[in-house]
Amino acid sequence: MSSPSTTAAAPASADAPRVISLSDLALVLVVIIWGTNYTVVKEALGSFPPLAFMALRFAIAAAAMAVVLHTREGWKPLPRSTLLKLVGLGFVGNTLYQLCFILGLSHTTAANSGMLTSGTPVLTALLGAALGVDRLRKPLAMGLALAVPGMLLIVSARGPELDAATRQGDFLILGASLCWALYTVGIRSLGAELSALRITALTMITGAPGVILMGLPSVMELKVESIGPGAWSGLVYSALIPLVLAYVVWSRSVQAVGSSRTAIYNSGTPVVAAVTAWLVRGEQPTGLQIAGAVLVICGVLVSRRR
Repeated sequence: MSSPSTTAAAPASADAPRVISLSDLALVLVVIIWGTNYTVVKEALGSFPPLAFMALRFAIAAAAMAVVLHTREGWKPLPRSTLLKLVGLGFVGNTLYQLCFILGLSHTTAANSGMLTSGTPVLTALLGAALGVDRLRKPLAMGLALAVPGMLLIVSARGPELDAATRQGDFLILGASLCWALYTVGIRSLGAELSALRITALTMITGAPGVILMGLPSVMELKVESIGPGAWSGLVYSALIPLVLAYVVWSRSVQAVGSSRTAIYNSGTPVVAAVTAWLVRGEQPTGLQIAGAVLVICGVLVSRRR
């Protein structure tokens, strides 16, 4: 298996004959999963209280990841420093991220949430450069100059009609984006000695207690008889596919090609989220939101120029 540095340094001509690689297909699949997940979760939140949904979803995902890790690789002792890093990543990338994501999505639209997260690739690249994981380049600064105003347009798109609850949801989604960027850069800093499966499983397991404890009171008050099979299906799907399957693919890609290069695929997530929300929930984006999303995506593309 090639190291991340070897993979990233491969000559461009070696990949020229390929129209699309298996890694590209895998990441496109992740974008589709995460983009449609906004609508799946939004639909399920119509039946579940947000904190109860968050706790149950993450308990299922963490249990599934523990079983998969035990079956595939077994449990192995880790150096204390590595374990502490994994605990920190679990807290940021799972405990805090899930809290911001679920509460944010419960107070704003699925389409708006997807568009707000489209600036994550630029944020990831900026953090990677600041922490020495990636090199800070001029195109990145140009990308930020486009993406930041774009995110502000998305947040302020409803003008005077933007009530306190929606504003809170929008900013919680931005907080989730920051947590995800930190998590992505943190994975890269671990190096190649840990498999993507082990990183994903251990960060999920260490992040689970906080998520479950925050949602436990809401779970205890849950009226199970009032929740239909569609909402339960959405809960199980959002636990096993976006959290377990997509997280493993994402971690493996970060290890292979780097945090900034992998994060660029996030620019497709808001498009999938907006289209899905429009088709399923009738959430038609406003002109300002579309303009903001275009600026963010242009910023992401500019930031990737060499």
